[in-house]
Amino acid sequence: MESGAGPTKRDRPSRRAALAAGLLAAVAGTLLWAGRPLTAPLPATLDIRDLTWVEVRSFIEHGYTTVIVPSGGLEGNGPHMAIGKHDWIVAEAARRVASDLGRTLVAPVLSFVPQGGFEPPSGNLRFPGTIGVSEPIFAGLLEGVARSLKAAGFRTICLIADHGLSLPVQREVAARLTREWAGSGVRVLAVESYYADAAQIGWLVARGETLGSIGRHAGIQDTSELLVVHPNGVKIDRFRDRPPLAETGSDGDPTRASAERGRELLDIKVKAAVAEIRAALGAS
Repeated sequence: MESGAGPTKRDRPSRRAALAAGLLAAVAGTLLWAGRPLTAPLPATLDIRDLTWVEVRSFIEHGYTTVIVPSGGLEGNGPHMAIGKHDWIVAEAARRVASDLGRTLVAPVLSFVPQGGFEPPSGNLRFPGTIGVSEPIFAGLLEGVARSLKAAGFRTICLIADHGLSLPVQREVAARLTREWAGSGVRVLAVESYYADAAQIGWLVARGETLGSIGRHAGIQDTSELLVVHPNGVKIDRFRDRPPLAETGSDGDPTRASAERGRELLDIKVKAAVAEIRAALGAS
């Protein structure tokens, strides 16, 4: 055969055999790789939104079977405080609760919660920028999140709300799902001690404040807490210089708020939530 000529008929079977052997080796290698367990080192963050699914699974396999589900809210908070107040506060508080508990992760904050009536607008929905949902929709959202976390392998699902109108819905969903899952070892806790309004008010009164100066919404408590976790969300000069309005979405005297007070007030909420969850875990 001349130099450079193609393979003879006798060469072709050997080439086919080599190709088949190569394909078998590639398939075997793929199967071997696919059969290897996916593992990941545990990262520093406890926020599920910042993790891969492999990292979440690794956390659960290492005993991180408790999860915090924080809910905040988007609402008018007077002329001096950002609409996302609840979200920022509960996000930071949830991380602290998880860190203090140990072996606990944190789900993303649920921003859309009951805020009042739509037509005509009532409650916080009187103020532009407030975004609310009905109680049944919020209940469905909580339920869907809880069912997702149960499917992932979490055993204790802790609902923590920073907004008062969320509490009754949170309580109903937790009780209903815990009944449904009785015997499975999975339960849902409505952590109501986190909403430590009486304890915070008592702490402020002991330091010279009155119920009038503290306020019931967007007053000293909320403003002080936001000064700690998101100070850019507070523009207190806008409260001092506000034009006369029949309603502002706030009461009390938020000019008496401070980051120093905010740190103490946040500690009250976090410690109360941690104590309640620990008691529940200890009773299981």
